[in-house]
Amino acid sequence: MTARLLAAAAAPARRPAWLSPAAVTLAAAGLIAAAALPLLPMRAYLVSLLMQASTYAIAVLGLTVCLGYAGQINLAQAAFFGMGAYAVGLGTASFGLPFWLALAIGVAVAAFLGMALGLASLRVGGHYLAMVTISFQTIFSLVLINWVAFTHGPDGVPNIARPTWLGRPFDDGQYLSLSILALAAVGLFVLVLPNTRLGRAMRALRDNELAAGVVGVDTYRTKVTAFALSSLLGGLGGGLFAGGFSYVSPDQFTFGESVVFLTMALLGGVGSPFGAMLGTALLILLPEWLRFLKAIYLAVYGAAVILIMVFMPDGIWGFVAAQRRRWWRAAPPAGAVAPLPLVHQAPRDAGRTVLAVEDLAKHFGGLKALDGVSFLVRANDVHALIGPNGSGKTTLLNMLSGLYRPTRGRIVLDGRNLAGLHPHRRAGLGLGRTFQNIRLFGAMTVLENVTVGAERPNNAIADGEGGLARHALAALDFVGLADRAGAQCGSLSYGHQRLVEVARTLAGNPTLILLDEPGAGLNHGEKAELVALLKRLKGHGLTILIIDHDMSLVEQVADRITVLDFGRRIADGLPGEVLRHPDVIAAYLGEGHAAS
Repeated sequence: MTARLLAAAAAPARRPAWLSPAAVTLAAAGLIAAAALPLLPMRAYLVSLLMQASTYAIAVLGLTVCLGYAGQINLAQAAFFGMGAYAVGLGTASFGLPFWLALAIGVAVAAFLGMALGLASLRVGGHYLAMVTISFQTIFSLVLINWVAFTHGPDGVPNIARPTWLGRPFDDGQYLSLSILALAAVGLFVLVLPNTRLGRAMRALRDNELAAGVVGVDTYRTKVTAFALSSLLGGLGGGLFAGGFSYVSPDQFTFGESVVFLTMALLGGVGSPFGAMLGTALLILLPEWLRFLKAIYLAVYGAAVILIMVFMPDGIWGFVAAQRRRWWRAAPPAGAVAPLPLVHQAPRDAGRTVLAVEDLAKHFGGLKALDGVSFLVRANDVHALIGPNGSGKTTLLNMLSGLYRPTRGRIVLDGRNLAGLHPHRRAGLGLGRTFQNIRLFGAMTVLENVTVGAERPNNAIADGEGGLARHALAALDFVGLADRAGAQCGSLSYGHQRLVEVARTLAGNPTLILLDEPGAGLNHGEKAELVALLKRLKGHGLTILIIDHDMSLVEQVADRITVLDFGRRIADGLPGEVLRHPDVIAAYLGEGHAAS
């Protein structure tokens, strides 16, 4: 089973994501629809509905990027949609610009303001982020209404020009083809995006922002990029909408329309471009299909939407995808897994200092979680950091990882002072970490989790999607989980999830591995396997700093031990000496036992 996974890992090298069956199907469907629909005898009203559905779907695909992939709430998509629409409207009707130039200006303005909104929202999340985007939407609506000299106020912008062909403006059929082709191109981009480095970074950010930063994802840049792409697609959809209907007004781009966009994304399935397009089509076309019910059609329409949202919380496409994963398992093809190419595999000078912690302190108000801790971690050592609960061990690891800023002191990794560096920058210098409470990217597969770890900055591994997948698979094989590469992380046992976290760290070729309670929650057999794994890592020349409460595990693997108590170092040295130290015995068992 392990060997057969290589071809699956190497598949992206042979067939790019944009040539996958789903991508080819989407592209073919778009081309066929763009060519065939304008030739069909359709009423003008139906053509208008299809134009609206295709342009709205482009904006909803922007929400798939921002909310579905990156997990960032955006309730201002109608504002970006309106920016594109007004750029085309004012550009062609008021300033005489060509349609394509006006559209480009609208897309650029929407992307720039979306980036600015993303920068302004870096420090907030959840409902606070929703409030920020609602405020942005409200401001935009007020500008459209009250800046009459520029936007024409409530009267809107009429006589919007369309692009021309051989000197004549596009007719309805030609413009519908243009809108469908644009939708197919955007849909293809959004479909391929999750299988790129940026897409995996977005999905990691969505599933666990803290872990994403520690494994090397620049969370700030990823958030801003997600907002910029979302707003860019909103502006593109709005610009095409304006050209299709030749008139725009402020009441078309209110907060209510942002809610409609969000509903479309959630109804179809916000995590998939197919879901976004399906949700848009249903919310625009379903009322028309139900008009034969006359007076009660709106009630039936509302009830249908509510039932779908209640019984399919992941949307219609999400429900279909879940059933597919439940009943269909891809058989991994045959192949052989190459050994994990650890950069630090060669024997190293045991006397060289990999990590130097100097007078490190962290104060939370009047609480001194750490108070002047110093120790050294030597190359190719397993260095244990132990102490009673509340002694400051995890606080120290959080400062090493860049999650906390020290009150004072220095942290030096391989001669480089880490002061002021964000977690992803420290990961790029070779600092890897696992967590006491397992932090995997739950909606991603095991192989995708480890691939994110392999993509940390400055990682000297093979380039390209195939090389990354092979390297990630080699890391999984090192911990004995290559046969579970295609599984969802949530389907694994607790012990196997621990090993996936270790594999994700190994895939980044770390100089120093920080293991926070790796034995927590493991049974006796799993702990024995963990001990063997740690000894194998040491045998490959890696340096490890481990926290664990299990003294038996610590004694089996540690070369040196540092003991903390009430935020201060009370012992440091060889295991036999440290574990017999009176202060250590007193910290764990009390003064009476130390005296005896």
